[in-house]
Amino acid sequence: MSANTLDGSAHPLHGKVAVITGGSRGIGLGIATAYRAAGAHVVIAARKAAGLAEAREELLRVKGDGDLHTVVANAGEPEQAEACVDETMARFGRIDILVNNAATNPYHGDLLDLDLPRAEKTVRVNQYGMIAWTRHAWRAWMAEHGGAVVNIASVGGLIVDPHIGYYNATKAAMLHMTRQLAYELGPRARVNAIAPGLIKTELARAVWEVREPILTAKLPLRRLGTVEDVANAALFLASDASSWMTGQTLVLDGGATALPIGVDE
Repeated sequence: MSANTLDGSAHPLHGKVAVITGGSRGIGLGIATAYRAAGAHVVIAARKAAGLAEAREELLRVKGDGDLHTVVANAGEPEQAEACVDETMARFGRIDILVNNAATNPYHGDLLDLDLPRAEKTVRVNQYGMIAWTRHAWRAWMAEHGGAVVNIASVGGLIVDPHIGYYNATKAAMLHMTRQLAYELGPRARVNAIAPGLIKTELARAVWEVREPILTAKLPLRRLGTVEDVANAALFLASDASSWMTGQTLVLDGGATALPIGVDE
């Protein structure tokens, strides 16, 4: 998506301030790239300073007149979320867009074999982290001035998977909390979610690289998703183009959930 509209006027995100959790790589970095190209001031938060430094260098190569700021923050630590929001407010004086992208998945296996520490870690980041970051952005700016919250969930929240059932359960909760927060924060702020299918990121390379032809053979669109696909949806949900949309989930899965059951061809 271009940073300019067809009539040459500034993109609707121009000059707005966006905070993106898990913004140093993958989908988060892709969204940060799109927002920066659209003229937004971008704050990316992530756990590791080294990853943020690399992401900053990559983002500085993107043409955009917005400012760029990085903050070391663990999405699952509420006090770090608050510190990031405070730092953003001190630097920019506003937060127009929050992208809850950071997630974790420390467990693969059956639900009945799941141990409590990994269950708690998954919930802390994927569910409570979303609440904590939204709460601080809301209280700092959005309650008075409005804004848009974009939650990066997963198509896994809509299906059953033999390996990552608990992760998917937290993403299903994220979809419900998107609707709940849309109700609670309206009319000031809009809250929507994106549920990507398998996206070709480095993090997921082990899943898609060897099996890509098999994975795509039955998809109606015959390809896997890209970070640009998700970023374009995040641009839409953050802008006034979706001004009458809240509490909704955009499914970006190449048509995977549109396939009939029990049909081989």
